[in-house]
Amino acid sequence: METKQAISALGALAQDHRLAAFRLLVRAGNDGIAAGEIARLIAIPHNTMSSHLTTLSQAGLISSTREGRSIIYRIVPEVMRDLLGFLADDCCQGQPELCGLPTSKTKTGCC
Repeated sequence: METKQAISALGALAQDHRLAAFRLLVRAGNDGIAAGEIARLIAIPHNTMSSHLTTLSQAGLISSTREGRSIIYRIVPEVMRDLLGFLADDCCQGQPELCGLPTSKTKTGCC
C-alpha cells in the first residue's frame, strides 16, 4: 500500500461513526449489512450514514452492491489487510512478524 492510500484509509476511519460502521462490517464478513441497518445499529440518521459510507467507499475500505431495494455494504478484505500490513511493516525493528500482525510483504494473518 502506498502512503497516500494509507492516509486516505486512516482519514476515513478517523471518525467515530465511520469507525463503528467499518467495525460492524468487519464482523458481518461476506454477508455485509444494508445501509439502513448500519444507520439503525449506530443510531444515526440514514442520510448521515450514507455520507459516512461514501467516505469509506472512496477510501477503498468498503464496497457496495444493490440487492433489491437495499444497498449492501461489505469490507474489502485486501485493503484492510494492506492497511494493517502498511502499519506493521516497520515495527519491531524491521521484523513485523514479531508484532503478530500481517505485513504487506508477506500477506499472512488477517482476513
